[in-house]
Amino acid sequence: MIATSTPVRKHQDKKQARAQVRAQGHPVLGRFPAPLRILGYTAVAAVGLLYLMPFLIQLVTGFKTDPDAAAHPLGLIPTTPTTAAYQRLFGLSQAGDGVPFLRWLGNSTFIAVVVTAGRVLFDSMAGYALARLRFPGRTLLFGFIIAVMAVPGIALLIPRFLVLNTFGLFDTYTGMILPLLVDAAGIFIMKQFFESIPREVEEAARVDGAGVFRTFWSVVLPMARPALITLTILSFQGSWNEFTHFLVATQSSQYETLTTGLARLVSGGLGGGTQYPLKLAAALLSTLPVAALFFCFQRYFVQDANAGAVKE
Repeated sequence: MIATSTPVRKHQDKKQARAQVRAQGHPVLGRFPAPLRILGYTAVAAVGLLYLMPFLIQLVTGFKTDPDAAAHPLGLIPTTPTTAAYQRLFGLSQAGDGVPFLRWLGNSTFIAVVVTAGRVLFDSMAGYALARLRFPGRTLLFGFIIAVMAVPGIALLIPRFLVLNTFGLFDTYTGMILPLLVDAAGIFIMKQFFESIPREVEEAARVDGAGVFRTFWSVVLPMARPALITLTILSFQGSWNEFTHFLVATQSSQYETLTTGLARLVSGGLGGGTQYPLKLAAALLSTLPVAALFFCFQRYFVQDANAGAVKE
């Protein structure tokens, strides 16, 4: 009689364990009576609905008229549904009172994509250099990076404006992008991840004749996928939601992004009245790209930093 192979036996053991869990109930929740479990699930659902309410109000208000939104700001059913707010945002309004939303969207998309690509590349290279390369002043340089993380960004606004103005970068795409291409927090994240990768992997690559950059690019970087995805999400979200830097780096309306454009819209710079439907519709559309990116890659966002470790 042929003995059952190890993979088959492991599979059977997992099936038996799952069947036992289903029979006994959840190891924690199964200790409570059914009424308490139902009460707990109801409380969790109520809290979840409470957190969803602002987004539902934002979604519904975008289809209201201005008087309806002012009279019933928390109502979840529009009295007279209309798409006038979205028509104004996309320049389809017959009244000629459109909002340059597409220009804001284009500027934000361009800047966020370029900044995200730059941060992923430069932060990973700097993190690998600090984690693996030995050069004079490496510890001091890493200390400066930690110190930069401790400085509030608001304290650097005036020096940043003076630097951009001195070098002729004020009110240009270059001035909007260049200061954001490298991020101290991103360097720290990549350095910590690269230090968790066993050195044996790199030593094997060097034995095969790979240089430092080839080892980094072809061997180590593919193993850092969880950290790269985390850095991509954080970089895109940070550059997409950036406001204070663009506020001091530009003054022309052609360089307005979603954040600065929405700020001008909320302050009344694009028409009088409350304009709740228009404002909330624009805010909803501006949050969708970041939300979509996060939900697509959320399972990688919290992966263990030891995902690239060698199994013996």
